[in-house]
Amino acid sequence: MSWSRPFHDPIPVPKGKPLLTLKDAAAYILKLPKTKQKSPEWQTAGEALLMAAEDRGPMMHARIGVMQALNRHHVREFNPKHKEPHWGRRKLKRDE
Repeated sequence: MSWSRPFHDPIPVPKGKPLLTLKDAAAYILKLPKTKQKSPEWQTAGEALLMAAEDRGPMMHARIGVMQALNRHHVREFNPKHKEPHWGRRKLKRDE
């Protein structure tokens, strides 16, 4: 088992240093209150971490599991202000 395997990109957490390895992520989960640890999102994240540490699953699944558990209450909304404007239309040959 290799708990020292690093993630491709660090996982930012709300408070504290980012999670760099599988061991950091497992320690973060173990520090959570028991009620949060028993939630389905964190159970799935823990299982993905265990599978990645035992080389039975990819690291990306472990990272995605932790990210989904961290952001489980975040609702993404469309903001039209961030949409790039279309400055011009191509003119067709017939419209010239």
